Amino acid sequence: MKTLVSTIALTLVATGAFAAGHAVTPAVEAANQSVENGVVSADMVMAAENGWMVVHRTDAEMKPGPVVGYAPLRMGENIDVAAILTEAVAPGEMLMLMVHSEAGGTMTGGFEYTLGAVEDGPIRIDGNLVMAVITTE
Repeated sequence: MKTLVSTIALTLVATGAFAAGHAVTPAVEAANQSVENGVVSADMVMAAENGWMVVHRTDAEMKPGPVVGYAPLRMGENIDVAAILTEAVAPGEMLMLMVHSEAGGTMTGGFEYTLGAVEDGPIRIDGNLVMAVITTE
C-alpha cells in the first residue's frame, strides 16, 4: 500500500510540474476577412486567463484606437472567436484584435475597458501588446 501511495504522489507531483512548465503564452491568429455581416473573427486566441478579445480600430501607425467590438475568452485555447461589431467598419479598414484581461474592474464577466483605462486592460508580454492586425475586405 505504501508503494502505491508513493507512486500516486509522484505522479501528481510530476503532472503538476509538467503543467507549471508549460504555461499558456497568449497569442492571436487572424486573417484578413469580410466584416459585411457585422462580425470579425480570430481563428485562434490563446489566453493565460479568462478575459476578452477586443477589437480596436487602427491604421498604418499600428496604435490601438477606439473599441468597436469584443468577445469573452476562456483561459487556454479559444477557436473561432467571433466579436459582433458595435459600429460600421468599411472594407479596407484595419482592425487590431487584442487580448485583454478580466482584471481590475468592478464586475466579473462584464467588459469595462475604455481606451487608456486599467479595467479589463490589454495583456502585454515583455512590454508588447498581444494582438493581430487585419484589413477588412
